[in-house]
Amino acid sequence: MRYVLMSGAAALALGAGMASAEQLTVFGPWLGPDQENAETMLAGFAAASGHDVRYVGSDSFEQQILVDTEAGSAPNIAVFPQPGLAADMASRGFLTPLVDGTGDWIRENYAAGQSWVDLGTYAGADGSDALYGFFYKIDVKSLVWYVPENFEDAGYEVPDTMEDLKALTDQIVADGGTPWCIGLGSGGATGWPATDWVEDMMLRTQSPADYDAWVTNELPFDDPKVIAAIEEFGYFARNDDYVVGGAATVASTDFRDSPKGLFGAPPACYMHRQASFIPAFFPEGTVVGEDADFFYFPAYASKDLGTPVLGAGTVWGITNENQAAHDLIAYLQDPAAHEAWMALKGFLTPHKGVNPDAFSDPTLRKMNEILLGATTFRFDGSDLMPGAVGAGTFWTGMVDYAGGKDATAVAAEIQASWDALK
Repeated sequence: MRYVLMSGAAALALGAGMASAEQLTVFGPWLGPDQENAETMLAGFAAASGHDVRYVGSDSFEQQILVDTEAGSAPNIAVFPQPGLAADMASRGFLTPLVDGTGDWIRENYAAGQSWVDLGTYAGADGSDALYGFFYKIDVKSLVWYVPENFEDAGYEVPDTMEDLKALTDQIVADGGTPWCIGLGSGGATGWPATDWVEDMMLRTQSPADYDAWVTNELPFDDPKVIAAIEEFGYFARNDDYVVGGAATVASTDFRDSPKGLFGAPPACYMHRQASFIPAFFPEGTVVGEDADFFYFPAYASKDLGTPVLGAGTVWGITNENQAAHDLIAYLQDPAAHEAWMALKGFLTPHKGVNPDAFSDPTLRKMNEILLGATTFRFDGSDLMPGAVGAGTFWTGMVDYAGGKDATAVAAEIQASWDALK
């Protein structure tokens, strides 16, 4: 059977002809409130299209989708939290390419559109590349958190460039303050916050092509470009004057506790670089936008690399093809599919056609402006690397580096661990 590309409006029009209705199962990682939000959006698609849509969530999605697919009982649509798993399934012939024209639509309608095409394009079982994944629901990591009152009292302004950020860091020290709170502690996952720093620095010092080559190890971990990005993290984290408690405390400070210094009187620190989830660990009653706020972790004015954004998100792929599955991918191109979740919680989108007034939360609206301002978007690099590296030696290596070990030696050890997997 030949499946066709339908615009979001065409998918909506299906409701007039119930003869075309099919059952559609969507399997994803969401439970709890996020599951309810996903079901709200999918209910809008079901009502408009006439398809019988069912969502199933699991906290062991990554394992279960492989079991179901290998058993021949795959859902029609799978919502992958990481593109690496989607790419692996595409290489095994378990994903269906999206219909022609989808990539062109993404390039035209998503901010940094080519980035999203690249992130959803994988090699199939025959080795040829095709667009298999559509990104919907994004998270942003390139954020610096601060307390506006502290900046106002000290006469500081939000920096627009990395050069300005470094100058502000020095100004705070000259004024007798400590610029940064940084903590890498996270139990068995200690070290991961530093990987986000390094990934952001790779995007601010090297090309997107270099970043892509790095996460696949075409660019070795001990390449001078990667070592330089690690040392950019060290510029902030290994300076005793820049970090609360001095550099020696960075690795042992729990990441959940590290932003608390922002809220002291006087503040123990003025800035904290962390992803959009960190307000969950702010003092109870903190109102984001008033008591605390954030700005874009800036790029260098002296480098022609645009405004890169680091983040994560979910990629939707067809694992059991029918027309309803293609219709849902088409519906995800309609602003209504995005605005339905924007009106709830925990949703960002690179879709340039949405109405920003649909956001129920002004904080999310501001984060989305950063996402829409991206010239390049790249997925969390450690999540794309083999687990033994991205969730192993990269973490432990950054702990060693924060503790004073030479960046070149650390990078060589991480590369050796990657070589051992080949």
